Amino acid sequence: MKLDLSLTKPSELMRALCERLRTERLAQQMTQAEVAGRAGIATNTVSNLEAGRNVGFENLVRVAMVLGRGKELETLFLPKLDSLAQWQRYELGAKRQRIRKKLDQD
Repeated sequence: MKLDLSLTKPSELMRALCERLRTERLAQQMTQAEVAGRAGIATNTVSNLEAGRNVGFENLVRVAMVLGRGKELETLFLPKLDSLAQWQRYELGAKRQRIRKKLDQD
């Protein structure tokens, strides 16, 4: 099921993702302790993640990898480029350290 992110609050998205994570773990017939052991984290970290409590991003990545969902995270912040010009701007922008504001020319 796909979420309509334009109408979703961050807390709603977080709740849905945590539920999906739990559902995926159960579908793979793994306990929280098994996931934690394979991910190299504490069982309460997996519990906190499924409950939507603050857990470090690295721990989320570790759990996703254990559940076979690491490839999906690899696409998380890929650029959406529809043309060669957009690709060139992206490549140029990736080399810059700061974004310069354009001044209005009257």
